[in-house]
Amino acid sequence: MTVLQKKPVSPVGHLSPEEIEQIGVELDAIRQEFLDARGESDAAYIRKVIDFQRKLELGSRAVLLASVFPPAWIVGTAGLGIAKIIENMEIGHNIMHGQWDWMRDPKIHSTTWEWDNASPSEQWKHSHNELHHTYTNVVGKDNDLGYGIMRVDEDQRWIPMYLAQPVWNFINACFFEYGIAAYDLELGKNLASEKRRKNPEFQAQYKVTLQKIRNQATKDYVVHPLLSLPTGSFLPTIAANFTANLMRNLWTHSVIMCGHFPEGVETFEKASIEGETRGDWYLRQMLGSANISGGKTMHFMTGNLSHQIEHHLFPDLPSNRYSEIAPKVKDVFQRYGLSYHEASLPKQVYSAWHKVVRLSLPNGWLADTTPANAPKQLAKLWKMTTGGPKVRRAIEARSKQEARRREATAAA
Repeated sequence: MTVLQKKPVSPVGHLSPEEIEQIGVELDAIRQEFLDARGESDAAYIRKVIDFQRKLELGSRAVLLASVFPPAWIVGTAGLGIAKIIENMEIGHNIMHGQWDWMRDPKIHSTTWEWDNASPSEQWKHSHNELHHTYTNVVGKDNDLGYGIMRVDEDQRWIPMYLAQPVWNFINACFFEYGIAAYDLELGKNLASEKRRKNPEFQAQYKVTLQKIRNQATKDYVVHPLLSLPTGSFLPTIAANFTANLMRNLWTHSVIMCGHFPEGVETFEKASIEGETRGDWYLRQMLGSANISGGKTMHFMTGNLSHQIEHHLFPDLPSNRYSEIAPKVKDVFQRYGLSYHEASLPKQVYSAWHKVVRLSLPNGWLADTTPANAPKQLAKLWKMTTGGPKVRRAIEARSKQEARRREATAAA
């Protein structure tokens, strides 16, 4: 993968400016159709989901009062993990996008909802709604693309540090809620200099985040374990809460990776969004997202982010409508000759992790490595890792020359 503007054959090269703007007109019409269709059935849906989630969480925590018994621990932990997934994905994420603000219900509104997550809602809404959804997959502008810690595009210069990115991506997956909180704070950038560290705005946001983390930890690892103390389930309840949070973090990370990072999803240069029209923006959302195929349960458990393409096109439409919107969006893709990236969860997870591993290595290294030449390739990787920038640039230049010769030979 490389940024769209540097591909030898552009997937949108066949579209005229007029056709791109017509795509925008058609997608605006789809959006308006579903804005007008919102009604009592949609309101009933979200209220039913919230009621179900709260009862599932309460019931699971009640079962965990007896978690000293293995069957109770398994049932309570599984139920609590599922409840946390539903609260984060189908409820919290979508409410904070403003999908249900039209109901005018102060209890189910983007300005009042606080979710079960380490990241405070106001900070998340800024980094996610205002930045990520505005600059989707723009390298250097969209920090959701690799969360600012990974190499996400071949045009990013490879350095030895990236060899570890599969490891820290897995660690990030396990503790994803804390990674998102750090990302929302732009922790790396703000801790880099004394001036940024002492910035009053950063200090205030940092204190709010620490308080939110303390509240979450107190609830999961102090209050509920203490309630189970009379039954001898103090430690099993702590373990259950940790496991439920781990389940939620791994699931959420996987769904988000599948929506933004599989092979074939496009990235974009900063310069490409200068003077961007409505049609251009829509086109970037279409090419910069991928869907997960599956049934109603899959869509529900992903917060309908299995319809990531539709969500990026229409982030403020109710999530329960994405399954109805998808066929209309697919039709636009087909009529304009665009690729609609959709695959099963296992395929998308494999594709996303394959890209993480591939981009952790120098460009072309993985594709060029076979059992026969593995020792030579490992020696080359060792030189690039230990030899410094000049050595890396020289080896990269030779690799590019060899690749061009192979292409010329194949063409002849």
